[in-house]
Order: sequence, then C-alpha cells, then structure tokens
Amino acid sequence: MSRTAFFISDGTGITAESLGRSLLAQFENVELRMLTKPYIDTLDKARTLVDIITGAAARDGEEPIIIDTIVDESIREVIRSAPGFKIDIFSTFLKPLEKELGTHSSYTVGRTHSIGQDEVYMDRIHSVHFALDNDDGARTHQYNQADVILIGVSRCGKTPTSLYLALQFGIRAANYPLTEDDLDEDGSLKLPRALAQHRHKLFGLTIDPRRLAAIRHERRPNSRYSSLDQCVQEVEQAEGLYRQMHIPYIDTTRFSIEEISTRMIAETGLTRRFSPR
Repeated sequence: MSRTAFFISDGTGITAESLGRSLLAQFENVELRMLTKPYIDTLDKARTLVDIITGAAARDGEEPIIIDTIVDESIREVIRSAPGFKIDIFSTFLKPLEKELGTHSSYTVGRTHSIGQDEVYMDRIHSVHFALDNDDGARTHQYNQADVILIGVSRCGKTPTSLYLALQFGIRAANYPLTEDDLDEDGSLKLPRALAQHRHKLFGLTIDPRRLAAIRHERRPNSRYSSLDQCVQEVEQAEGLYRQMHIPYIDTTRFSIEEISTRMIAETGLTRRFSPR
C-alpha cells in the first residue's frame, strides 16, 4: 500500500513541493504518491482539501504526510484538522528567525515567487528567450552574447539544460548539436567553425550510448539514427573531440537537469545572475 504526501500552499506550491520532495527522496523504500495543492487561499478551499486528505487516509490505511507553506493562520488552522503527519514549513522556521532577527515576518503570501524586482524578472525572461532563439545551433551569430554554449550529440540533454540554466539562474545558454556534418576526412569530429572563436565558452554533454539509443528510439524507432551502433559511434566521436580540444564535459546519463546545471556552474565558475526560485 502506498502512502500519500500532500504539498500544500496558498501560493504556487513550488517551495513546499521542492522541499518536500527533497526530504522524501531520502526514503527510497517507502512508496509515496505525491500531490501538490497550490492556491489553497480560502477557507472553503481548505475545507475541501481536508476532505480529500481524509479520503486519502481512509484509502491508504495510513495517515498522509502533509507539508505546507500556508501563511494565513485561519487557513492553517483548517489544514491542521486533517488527519496526517504535518510539517508546517513557515511556522517551523519563521518563529525562530523572528526571534533571532528581533522583528516580525511580513507573512506575505507568494513572496518567494512573485515578480518582485522587475529587473530580475525581465532578466529571467530575456535569458529564456535567448535559450530558445539559440537552440540547436539556430543563430550562431549571437554566440558573442552567450555565457555558455552547450555542445553534444542529438538528444543528450542540451535543450532542457539550456532552458533550466536560463530560468533558474539567468544564464544565457546557447546549444549546438554535433552531427556528421562536423566530421573530418578521417572520420573524427572537428570543432565547427561557428564554435572555434568561442572555444572558451564551450561545455560538452555526453551520455551512455544505450540510454541515448532508447531516447532516440522513442522519436524515430528502428532507424539508423536510433541504432546502438550509431549512438556508440557518435558518443565516442564527441568525447574524443572534448578530450582533444580540452573542453570540459559531463555525463548526463544518471543526473537530473538540476544536477547537470549546478555541477556545470561549479566546474566552470559561471556567474549566476540571480538565485534559483
């Protein structure tokens, strides 16, 4: 029987879900059904949610885990009436912080993920637009504006990593696919002309060929593109190029996008324009 975990917020629910998933990920042997419930910002919504939580408890035969970032005290009081093991993130941390800082919290709903400073918000938007405009080698003439250029074979994670870097850190990331068009006469990969002058910005991604073949098979089943032999050849050529040109790279096979991005930032020393939210 699985147990249900609720991440509850009167805002987006991003903070409750992020922290909750991080905590629960430490318990690999426990089967959990995780549900995020954002914008529980009225008493009626809270009462309806209590009914849902009560139903989950009856179905599972175990009390749910309830992790919330509810600010409004009256709504929190309703949530407290639900059966479950409760972790109230704000009351757990805000009270000690108020005591330490000698002042009261503003208890403002949605403070973490609001637009806040317009410059930061617009920088985030511009970075995302840059990643989209410079996806898959689309506009190499803009590489002088890039903070980093991700390179690698098709379907190794370049696009999602570029977008994550933009959205979470404001890093202007372009990406360029290494293809057979970049092969030298001897069959080895050469550094494309568009990348040569930006060599100091390059960061490589690689992936286990078997995993790459499985990903490509979903897109083009039973094709040369998705064959294991083709994937092995492309990955070996890409890694050979990285070593030859002393381009730093990371194997994306077992890492999440978050891990790929933060490891890359740590290794390259890239400057974040803002902290993740």
